[in-house]
Amino acid sequence: MKRREFVQKSAAGAGALAMGSGLASAAETRPKPGKEAFNLKYAPHLGMFKHHAGEDPVDQIQFMADQGFRAFEDNSLTQREVGVQEKIGAALARNNMQMGVFVGNWNARRGDGLARGEAAMRKQFLDEMRASVEVARRVDATWMTIVLGERHPKLELDYQTAHIVETLRRACDILEPHGLVMVLEPLNPWVNHPNMFLAKIPHAYLICKAVNSPSCKILFDMYHQQITEGNIINNIDLAWDEIGYFQIGDVPGRKEPTTGEMNYKNIFRHIYNKGYTGVLGMEHGNFHPGKEGEVALIKAYREVDAFR
Repeated sequence: MKRREFVQKSAAGAGALAMGSGLASAAETRPKPGKEAFNLKYAPHLGMFKHHAGEDPVDQIQFMADQGFRAFEDNSLTQREVGVQEKIGAALARNNMQMGVFVGNWNARRGDGLARGEAAMRKQFLDEMRASVEVARRVDATWMTIVLGERHPKLELDYQTAHIVETLRRACDILEPHGLVMVLEPLNPWVNHPNMFLAKIPHAYLICKAVNSPSCKILFDMYHQQITEGNIINNIDLAWDEIGYFQIGDVPGRKEPTTGEMNYKNIFRHIYNKGYTGVLGMEHGNFHPGKEGEVALIKAYREVDAFR
């Protein structure tokens, strides 16, 4: 889906003026702008370049743009003050950067209430979707990460899946008029997230087909899926028409590409050649600490992005 034009030009301009002093505070620590843009829209997150750009979110976004990044994601966006959300949105607009995911169901993602079809948990989830519409508007976002919680130990998985599908259909009624997209994230059970309802791409694919809405797609986190099922490129092809978003992390360690076993240059080439124009979130840590680690991370992305 195309991004919805949520942020008005006048509001973005006013926000940019309000942030002028914040941009100046990191001017001496940022390298000179003008770096060539990456082939794909890799999206760093706050904190990834804090040793170069400082703690201010606006300065960090400017640093990302100066290094050639064309997107940004922020899992914790809904937890930030409205004023901070608006500043982030204005900074992205000024730098022509695309907003990636934020976590849409921050509270209704724990426990097995969604899988059990619990009415109170379903209501909480749908209330969070309504609130996410306003969050998305402030930053011109399209996608929000959805975590579906845990499996219930005493109920067949098919019944649990039916409960999930019904909840997601109701959520789509809220999101679809605004051009917003939930992306369902399967999480690996072996290293980070045991007993999650959604662990594999085929299960997410089945759910998206059952929901049958452009507002319900898959978040293909390649770190999680390398651990859970591997076969990354083939699974990308098999699930392609239901994938709305990608996230990145090497295995083992969940750090930047080139630090583990995954051949991200080949994976990125494959995604690019399939015509993907969306965002790939950099949901991983820095392998090395400090400024040196941030420089090494950028160098690693330049290496794996050189696939053309």
